Amino acid sequence: MGNALALSGGPRLTDREWPRWPQPGERALKNLADVLNSGRWTISCAYQGRPSYERQFATAFADYCNSAHCVPTATGTSALAVALEACGVGASDEVIVPGLSWVASASAVLGINAVPVLVDVDPSTYCVDPAAVEAAITDRTRAITVVHAYSAVADLDALLDIAQRHGLPLVEDCAHAHGARYNHWPVGSIGTAGVFSMQGSKLLTSGEGGAVVTDDPDIATRAEHLRADGRVLRRDRVGVGEMELLETGQLMGSNQCLSEFHAAVLLDQLDLLEEQNAHRAKAADHLTRRLQELGLMVQDTAPGTTDRAYYRYAVRLPDEVLAVAPVGRIARALTAELGFSVMQTHRPLNDNPLHRPSSRRRFATDARYMARIEPSQFDLPVATRVYESVVSFGHEVLLAPLEAIEDIALAFEKITSHIGEIAD
Repeated sequence: MGNALALSGGPRLTDREWPRWPQPGERALKNLADVLNSGRWTISCAYQGRPSYERQFATAFADYCNSAHCVPTATGTSALAVALEACGVGASDEVIVPGLSWVASASAVLGINAVPVLVDVDPSTYCVDPAAVEAAITDRTRAITVVHAYSAVADLDALLDIAQRHGLPLVEDCAHAHGARYNHWPVGSIGTAGVFSMQGSKLLTSGEGGAVVTDDPDIATRAEHLRADGRVLRRDRVGVGEMELLETGQLMGSNQCLSEFHAAVLLDQLDLLEEQNAHRAKAADHLTRRLQELGLMVQDTAPGTTDRAYYRYAVRLPDEVLAVAPVGRIARALTAELGFSVMQTHRPLNDNPLHRPSSRRRFATDARYMARIEPSQFDLPVATRVYESVVSFGHEVLLAPLEAIEDIALAFEKITSHIGEIAD
């Protein structure tokens, strides 16, 4: 490791091309062409005599998750808002939210006029800390959300116990965890409801998209109403040219439907998911062994995890390294060596520029509500520590050959052995 760092003007460790994402499969173009010529581009268009791609995906994804019902949505954010409202959450109710997550974990709660209560995370898994969850429950709490973050599954045994003892729905946010399993059971199907994002960076993607899964038929029916302007798919026979969506008048909703184009791509991507996840897991296992040899700490997962899904591979840097250079500069140095983006985790939601409810007049209903939703009131020391000490990179990198994965270990070794070069 005698060469100077690339960030300091030395040669890059590798010039290899890394896998790109998303990656279409063999069915994608055929499915899209079929939708284009089908006369039906969304479920709110007239029935054309065959199952919609949206229904085909809902059935396939429910089966994949071992869930009785799947309600596709336009985005993961809308899936979370729909799931919470379908579970009975409404105006001024409190929802417990992990403090280290993408902003949608909180903005979806705000979108249904509820109050996100930010709680701290576990220092080894970066998922919500069950003890912090229980300490945050009040008589206003109406739901608990858990994010299976980056490449970890949260402690679902502990969280389910808390939810059941307090009579609260547990909503699993699986935006990072398509295909992960806990006690051999798919995440998303373990809590009251599970929500998924199919945004462009996700393990299962159509560019944008989402889904709610649940075993509860009442929650599924409410979710259907909420995502389709108060309409549900008819269960009786539908004639060609008729509307398949039935106006029940039971529950007002809004338009959060997944288009036929997105559903067609998701069916293609679902075919590939298990093989891709297996490849990522093998690469991650190899990299974890190598980084542990270097004394680095890789993100852990809850003991009940039987299959990990690697959305972002996360590594905690040693204190002695961070004492010399800040984590952001180390991330830039790794990026310079490897040629793909290495970043910090999400910024904690109590100090995140994307989570600023006061910047939108729609939330200014009254002064008491604005005070309750002010993010800065929450103390998140563990989340802050994770943000200041952890670097991560995207799952597509783990689809590279194993010899390429070795370059990542060598880059970490090079950076840590030359850390003085990038000191502030």
